[in-house]
Amino acid sequence: MADQLIRATAADGGIRAVGVITTRLTEEARKRHKLSYVATAALGRTMAGGLLLVSNMKRPESRINLQIQGDGPLGGIVVDAGLDGTVRGYVGNPEIELAPNAYDKLDVGRAVGKNGYVYVVRDVGYGYPYSSTVELVSGEIGDDLTHYLVSSEQTPSALVLGVFVDKEGVQAAGGLLLQILPKAATDLALIELLESRIGALSGFTPLLRACQTLPHIFEQLLGDLGLNILPETQLLQFHCGCSFERVLGGLKMFGQAELQDMIEKDSGAEAKCEFCGQIYHATTEDLHKLIRDLNQDHDQLSEKIGRVL
Repeated sequence: MADQLIRATAADGGIRAVGVITTRLTEEARKRHKLSYVATAALGRTMAGGLLLVSNMKRPESRINLQIQGDGPLGGIVVDAGLDGTVRGYVGNPEIELAPNAYDKLDVGRAVGKNGYVYVVRDVGYGYPYSSTVELVSGEIGDDLTHYLVSSEQTPSALVLGVFVDKEGVQAAGGLLLQILPKAATDLALIELLESRIGALSGFTPLLRACQTLPHIFEQLLGDLGLNILPETQLLQFHCGCSFERVLGGLKMFGQAELQDMIEKDSGAEAKCEFCGQIYHATTEDLHKLIRDLNQDHDQLSEKIGRVL
């Protein structure tokens, strides 16, 4: 099943629902970063969560950056997700592994840690990005992002995230977001009904592994509440915008002396993109060209200053 995002409404527009399947992109992240089981689950949940959070933004270029910093051995999670359906991310310590928790599940909460913060930056494509911070509540990602939605956006929400990974790789990953919109926010019976149905779910990945589609899952949860599944299905993918040109631009900032030192001591330079794991190599000729560009920029600047004076 392709990685995808589907939106729906119910209760005459009083409920907003978004579902994502992220199995393939989570597997790509696992391979790129050589993630352990628990690191795969943590990053996979956060990437699905980022895609769900950004789905309610409006401008096509909108993006959300999530940073989860806990006191656990995972060392933090960073995810960047766009309304265009692209997502990327990494964890601080990709190789850590922990014993299963008391429920015989991957112990994401202990890996992340229960003490720390969730940092959310919303970039709408113009002006200054909007940022907010909330404390972690469990380290399980879903609970923490739900806490963010309720605390920072003051929207009654339920967020269910899951990743199932075994020795063959990621078999299922995705998530579900249900929100009570303002027109139904005072309907306590509706809120209680949704809470009971979400609570009755055994998890999200068991449904995917049982070959349930997102429309089927929506039908089970909201079918008797005037469910309206929107026709557009958005495809999702792991994508990073890094490039060799951007790496050269970053190296240029080191300045002429440091670039010359790289040439003499290392015969070039190597840079790794944290988001996707891609390694770029700059040759001595690449570095010499950067030095020539810096000298040319300096000469042009001196010429402009001279004309002004």
